[in-house]
Amino acid sequence: MTSHRGSARPLRSSLDTGSPAYRERRAAMLAKLEELEAEHAKALAGGGEKYVARHRKRGKLLARERIELLLDPDSPFLELSPLAAWGTEFPVGASVVTGIGVVEGVECVIVANDPTVRGGSSNPWTMRKTFRAFDIALENRLPLINLVESGGADLPTQKEIFIPGGRTFRDLTRLSAAGIPTIALVFGNSTAGGAYVPGMSDHVVMVRERAKVFLGGPPLVKMATGEEADDEELGGAEMHARTSGLADYMAVDEPDALRLGRQIVARLNHRRLGPEPGPVREPLYDAEELAGIVPEDLRTPFDPREVIARIVDGSEFDEFKPLYGTSLVTGWARLHGYPIGILANAQGVLFSQESQKAAQFIQLANRTDTPLLFLHNTTGYMVGKEYEQAGIIKHGALMINAVANSRVPHISIIMGASYGAGNYGMCGRAYDPRFLFTWPSAKSAVMGPQQLAGVLSIVARQAARARGQEYDEEQDRAMREMVEAQIEAESLPFFLSGRLYDDGVIDPRDTRTVLGICLSVIHNAPVAGAEGFGVFRM
Repeated sequence: MTSHRGSARPLRSSLDTGSPAYRERRAAMLAKLEELEAEHAKALAGGGEKYVARHRKRGKLLARERIELLLDPDSPFLELSPLAAWGTEFPVGASVVTGIGVVEGVECVIVANDPTVRGGSSNPWTMRKTFRAFDIALENRLPLINLVESGGADLPTQKEIFIPGGRTFRDLTRLSAAGIPTIALVFGNSTAGGAYVPGMSDHVVMVRERAKVFLGGPPLVKMATGEEADDEELGGAEMHARTSGLADYMAVDEPDALRLGRQIVARLNHRRLGPEPGPVREPLYDAEELAGIVPEDLRTPFDPREVIARIVDGSEFDEFKPLYGTSLVTGWARLHGYPIGILANAQGVLFSQESQKAAQFIQLANRTDTPLLFLHNTTGYMVGKEYEQAGIIKHGALMINAVANSRVPHISIIMGASYGAGNYGMCGRAYDPRFLFTWPSAKSAVMGPQQLAGVLSIVARQAARARGQEYDEEQDRAMREMVEAQIEAESLPFFLSGRLYDDGVIDPRDTRTVLGICLSVIHNAPVAGAEGFGVFRM
C-alpha cells in the first residue's frame, strides 16, 4: 500500500480479496468471531432460563430490557466489558451490564444490575466493572444512570469487596462534585451498603411496591433493636417519597420509572465541552474486508494502512515521517468528522527510530489538542548488543514518557500482538487510554509463549550447569510445553477481557463504529494537550 504525501489523499489499497491468503485469514477470523458470539451469549443469558423465568413471573423487566426502554429509539448502545469474570468461578458478565447510550440526546454511562444472576449481588468482578464505568463517566463528563436492583455484596467473597467497595460511594460523590449528574432508578432491593447508591445520587426514582431501600431489613432491625417493622415501613418507595424524602419521584411501575429517568436527563441542560465534529465521509473501502487482514500467525507482518484505509473518513491519511522508523506508521486523519493522530505498528518490533518518531508525533498531537489512536501489533522493543549500545532503553523510555504524560485523549485497539514494553509504549491498559478494545486475533503478554518458555529453559540449564548437575532434557521438554500452553491461554483476548484489561472484544468490522462512538463520548469533555513532559533522556 502507498500513500500520497502533502495534502491528505486517499490511501491506495493493495489488499487482494481474491487471494488464498486473504480467504485463509478471513476464515480464521470468522471462526474466532463465532467463538466470541458464543461467549457473549453466556452474558446475555444472565442467570439462565430458570432465574429469568422467575424474574419475569414477578412482572419485572430484564436488565437489558430496562436499558432499551431508557435509551432513545434506534440509538446505539456500546456495551462495555461483557466478558467480565470470564474464566473465573463467577458467571460471565459479572452480574451487571455497563455501557454508553443516548438518553434524550445526551450520551450517558449506564450501570444496570442483573438480578437474575445471584439476585444481582456484587462479586469482585462486578465491583471492578462498575468502577471502570464510573471512571469513564468522570473522564468524559457523562451523566451516570444506575438501574438498581441488587442483593448487595456476595457474602462469601466479602473480604475482597468490603474495603475497596467503599470507592462506589466515594466516586458517586466526586462525580456530583465535578458537576456530573448521577441518577438512580431503583426497581427492587437496594439494601445495606447498596442503600447508599440512591443515597448519594443527585436524582432518585423508586418504583412503588417494588423498591426496597434500607440499611437494615426486618430481621436485622429485630435483632439490633427488638423493633418489629416490615419492608415497606423500613424502605418502601411510598415511605421514602412521603416521609424520608430519599425518593425524588415515585414511579407506578418500571416503564414509568424509565420515563421519569428520561425526563430527568432532558432537564439536565447538559453541554458538550469539546469541539464538534466536521463533515463525515465514509471510507472508500469496505469494512467487511477488515475480517481478512490480520494473519492467524501473528509472526507474519501485515500493513496497518490497510486497516486505516477502512476506518478513517474518505480513507484519507496524511502520513508523518513515512521514510523514517518505518515499522511504526504515524499520521493524521479524521474519523466520523473528528481529527485524530494514529500510531500503528507495521512490522511488530519497535526500534530506536520508531521510538523517537513516536515521541515527536505525540508531542505534536498535544500541541494541536488532537486525540490519539494506537493500533497495536508489536512484539516489543528490539533487543541485542547492537541495539542496547545504540540506546534502545533510553529511546523506548522516550516513547513511554511521551505516552504517559500526553494529556490528549487516547484510544487503543489491539489488533494483533501486544507484548512486553511495546504494550506500554502503545498505550496499553496501564497507561489509562480513555478506551481500549481488542480484536479476536489479539494476544498480549510479557512476551510470546515460545520466547518465554525458551528463556526459562536457558535459565534452568545455566542453574544446572552451575550446580554441576546433568540437565534433564525430558523434564525441559515437558516444562516448555506446559509454559507455552499456559502463556498462550493467558494471552488470549477472552482471558484478558475477563479480567477487564480491555473494554471489550469487538468484531474488526465494527471498529469504525466503535471508534466513532468513543470519539463522540470523549468530546463531552474539553480536549487539551499537555503543557509539558518529563525529562527526556536524549
